[in-house]
Amino acid sequence: KPKRAARPPPPRSFVGRAPCRLRPSSRAAMGDALSSCTGGDKDQNQKFERDGENSLAGGPKVDRGCTDIICIPLFALAQLVFIAVTIMGMADGNPQKLYKPRDLSGAYCGVAENWNNGPDLTQQTKLTYTMNVTSMADSVMKQTICSTQASKVMLGLLTTQAEKDQYLCDCCISPCKKCDGALEFGTQLRSASDLTNTVTARMAELTDPSKAKDLLSPGGANGMAFSSESFWREMTKYFNQVCLPQCVANSSSTRAYVYMPPSDSEYYQWWTTLLNATGSGDDLQSLKDVVSSAFTFTALSEDVCPYDPSWCVPFPGIQLSEMTAGSDYCTFQIASDVMGALGDTAANAFESLGMEAFKGAATESFGSWVGDFQASLDSFIITAVLSFVIGVVFLVLLRFFIGICVWLAVVSTIFMFFVFGYFLFVRSHQCEGASLLDTGHQVSVAIVVAAKTSVADTLSGTDAPSEAMTGDGVDYRGRQMYTRYGKKCLVWETQDVMPWYRAENYTVLSPANTTKSFCRNPYQATDDNKAKTIWCITSDPDVAWEECLPIGVIQPECTQGYAITGQSMRDALWYSSFVVWALGGVWVIVIICFVNRIRLAIALNKVAASYLATNPSTVLIPVVQAFVAILWCLCWFYSASYLLSQVPDNYTPKGAYATYAEAYGTESPCSTFEYGDHCTAIPGACIDKWPSGGVWRDPDCDIQGNTTKCWRCSQPRYTMDWRFGVSFFVFLWNNAFNVALGQTLIAMAVGLWFFSANKSGMPVVLRAVRTVLRYHIGTVAFGSFIVALVEFIRYLMKYFEKQAQMRKNRCVVVLLKAVQCCLWCFEKCLKFLNKNAYIQTALMGTNFCTSARNAFALILRNVLRFGTVAVLGNAIRMIGFLCIMSSTGVVGYILMREMHPDISPFMPVLLFLMMAYVVSKLYMNVFGLAVDTCLQCFLAVEEMGLCSECVPGCLKNFASSVGRKSSETPRSSG
Repeated sequence: KPKRAARPPPPRSFVGRAPCRLRPSSRAAMGDALSSCTGGDKDQNQKFERDGENSLAGGPKVDRGCTDIICIPLFALAQLVFIAVTIMGMADGNPQKLYKPRDLSGAYCGVAENWNNGPDLTQQTKLTYTMNVTSMADSVMKQTICSTQASKVMLGLLTTQAEKDQYLCDCCISPCKKCDGALEFGTQLRSASDLTNTVTARMAELTDPSKAKDLLSPGGANGMAFSSESFWREMTKYFNQVCLPQCVANSSSTRAYVYMPPSDSEYYQWWTTLLNATGSGDDLQSLKDVVSSAFTFTALSEDVCPYDPSWCVPFPGIQLSEMTAGSDYCTFQIASDVMGALGDTAANAFESLGMEAFKGAATESFGSWVGDFQASLDSFIITAVLSFVIGVVFLVLLRFFIGICVWLAVVSTIFMFFVFGYFLFVRSHQCEGASLLDTGHQVSVAIVVAAKTSVADTLSGTDAPSEAMTGDGVDYRGRQMYTRYGKKCLVWETQDVMPWYRAENYTVLSPANTTKSFCRNPYQATDDNKAKTIWCITSDPDVAWEECLPIGVIQPECTQGYAITGQSMRDALWYSSFVVWALGGVWVIVIICFVNRIRLAIALNKVAASYLATNPSTVLIPVVQAFVAILWCLCWFYSASYLLSQVPDNYTPKGAYATYAEAYGTESPCSTFEYGDHCTAIPGACIDKWPSGGVWRDPDCDIQGNTTKCWRCSQPRYTMDWRFGVSFFVFLWNNAFNVALGQTLIAMAVGLWFFSANKSGMPVVLRAVRTVLRYHIGTVAFGSFIVALVEFIRYLMKYFEKQAQMRKNRCVVVLLKAVQCCLWCFEKCLKFLNKNAYIQTALMGTNFCTSARNAFALILRNVLRFGTVAVLGNAIRMIGFLCIMSSTGVVGYILMREMHPDISPFMPVLLFLMMAYVVSKLYMNVFGLAVDTCLQCFLAVEEMGLCSECVPGCLKNFASSVGRKSSETPRSSG
């Protein structure tokens, strides 16, 4: 009895798989952490084939195992390290330092222990403003000590000629190298009575609140010193930022502050000499009485204002209030009695200028921005939800407008060549004082008129008269009837705008039957007013007359000069315009030659749209991704706020410095690419590294011998150490992992759908999730690690660049910028290769390195197709980015202004845009990955010579010819 033939094994379900197992090649290479880069099958880089290891005849490979599994524990270890550094940061970090208001010395309002023995500001929670006595009384002090009356007294007190010469030079009474001329005070005080009356009146406006209206009025004793527009624009110069319990300082007790010039001022020596003088004489006693009485201010008590009394003098005529209810920041307005004296219009104008100055000065760096983000967290969450909705709406609309978007992308590239070339052409002959739009309008009119006239002459067969003219155009006899900006000219003999311009009055306009409405320059030899070129009376009722250009003159000479002064630069722009237009022409030819590839790109985009239409659940992948990304960003920002706020006690020098330049440093006077000894800049002791703090003048100066040191450093709000570096790398890795996982999932789903016969009822998304999570998490982690590493190195170079900037090393700054540019290009190429490698992993089940090698070989075999699809796909994705980001930014800004009007919207809106970029990137990855996966699936069909039965409808025409050649060797399709 013959043996029964062996029953063929039942078809294996793609999902009904055994538990995860390693491929043989992977098990053999487990001894090496990166074995997947050297292991794998030797023939995996061959073309797709109908039978064998490289076949996709039945769709994505069913027989697959776990890939790059060694990367999974490494990825988990990175998360544990992130948790560890977060716990370390929470032990001694204080996120409030990122957004708490700070006074002018860098001390935090509402904080008990401030750096470098700073004041206890536990009760002082409001950042408000007091008068900067040094700046306000400076001009009065100089007028007092350097007046004619005071000079007579001072020269009598000084004992040596060297002291007298130094005093005369410091006050610019005698010519010396430090002075350009005598100091100007408006009134020279030549007698004791003049000095007493003037100084007392001026200082009374500063010390007596009842005279505040005179202080801010031009009619006061101080004249325009504190009432001009420049004063209000520079208000931050005349205020001190201090912390007080309330914006309106109410103190039951006060203290007196007697003004003294700063210890490092050249006038300090002469002021103390005068105060300490023990001689007799009416002039000396009168001067001392004025100095000791008129320069005495009333300061807030120390329990309310725990600073030096010079920082605690209220500013007269200014009322302070909370910016918004409950805000820790105070704003100001002019007092009602002062407003009545100034007038509402002037007072409101000055108040607006002052608030703008404060707004600019209140803007701090990254630390306060992070604080703004924390304070506006509710609006961030609402905007994030709305960003999801905006992304879904865009993908739904994209299905219906994909054809328009593709052709729009093609046409827009041609249009960009034309516009850019036209910009260069117009810019090369832009006249001084003329806008670019006006110049472009003029050129356009000249071209259109010349073309219209040439066509009309050709059709009529008439000979065109000469358009030549010399000088002011009195000899012009051409036929121009449009002005240089395209306005139609009126007939000279019938116009009634300027009826005296007739042929009978001007020879240039005769004979009338031939002059018609042509541009001319009619004038009599005895006329005082003569146009400089030809002109005409226009038909525009708002423009009576306008100059003309002869027909054919496209770029007239600019008699007043050019916007670009260099002739060589103008020539370069002019020639470059034709080069760009030539490239545009070549691009048009390329598009014509590549019309089939463009049609294929359009078909692939339509297939991707069809996939999204039949599998709308795919949209859930970027929704989940975006949700995870936002949660991760929130967690990381929270963690980073602790890590950033850990500023070491010894990070900033605690000592004092003699000069501002010593503390802050100097700037190079040279341009970017100018070098030499004269370009040397010196870093400051306080600003020698990044992040950097600030510099402030301490009224309590350190005096060491003959050196007075008043300048001190303030700490930055945040710093970056190795713990933040670890946290930031994990942040980049998790973001890249999130993107890579979505790419692999979508590629797997599209591959299953592409090769399935039933394209409407197959749960491809669920199968893709099961397969990728079971077999390829290691590959996702491996590929995302490489991307995160390159990104981290690029950001590290940016960090080093900032350090070099602080150290004033311009050469290293330029070098690091170049390195960052190269890394950016490498990163873009790497991400493109990784994306195609994930598609290979989804289709073939290979590890990352093998997939990357196969993807690279496939790209080389079909480089033109990949290039065409990539160019058009990038244009479509760019449209998606702009739509989603702009819509999210506008919605977020509106929410910010409504929910948090007291917070600067800069950082929150910037974060909204960053979040919208992440969301739009995830959403557009759905469509982009669908297109790229369909391209690789189509190429597999082509190289395997399969028929078009399972190919989606839009690609059947492209695949049918391949099916007829199934017996031939697959061609290299380019």
